[in-house]
Amino acid sequence: MIDVKGLCKSFGDNHVLRNIDEHIEKGEKVVIVGPSGSGKSTFLRCLNLLERPTAGTITFEGQDITSARAKEVNKIRQKMGMVFQHFNLFNHLTIIDNITLAPVKLKLMSKEEAEKKAMELLRRVGLEDKAMAYPAQLSGGQKQRIAIVRSLAMNPDVMLFDEPTSALDPEMVGEVLDLMKQLADSGMTMVVVTHEMGFAREVGSRVLFMADGHILEQNTPEEFFNHPKNDRLKDFLSKVL
Repeated sequence: MIDVKGLCKSFGDNHVLRNIDEHIEKGEKVVIVGPSGSGKSTFLRCLNLLERPTAGTITFEGQDITSARAKEVNKIRQKMGMVFQHFNLFNHLTIIDNITLAPVKLKLMSKEEAEKKAMELLRRVGLEDKAMAYPAQLSGGQKQRIAIVRSLAMNPDVMLFDEPTSALDPEMVGEVLDLMKQLADSGMTMVVVTHEMGFAREVGSRVLFMADGHILEQNTPEEFFNHPKNDRLKDFLSKVL
């Protein structure tokens, strides 16, 4: 589904990503872990061109998207749901309006179709009673679940998660991870940057370790956590497990 070749990203003299090659198959749950500043979030943001690569190519569903024009990029992004650390909900809109805004504005659905889909998704995550509420009336965990629903309302082919639980209070992390597990079970292709090692172990079909702009090791969760080979990874796991 996603093919990355020779991906580099620099901000001035700061080389954040260094010559990354990676291949993500349809239906995979790829979890990316590593120390802060290792390039994890930048890699994720390059996949849907929120950051333009300095060099290299990204092919998504057979199309080289690195050379895409702005209009094409917006179409590509419709197929790639993105969930950030902070929820980015519009505070002046109700929850249902937050969810239906993009599909209606982009003419992907009528207002009626979008509202029906939104209510189905809200039911699925147990938040249908919050449809007419405003973001300020919700907990952090509820806001993040709404942010995920908002991405799902676009019928994406892949979901990208950039540390979706790191801004949450500890007691709210579980409800967001549970929703992500449901998504994984439904067959959604997912690329997840996270510090939640339990999630990586339980849900990931493959775990990648990034440091200094490189992918230093990747493997199945079983091998990755129980038999790490790279010294940097061994050191990292000794601190986080």
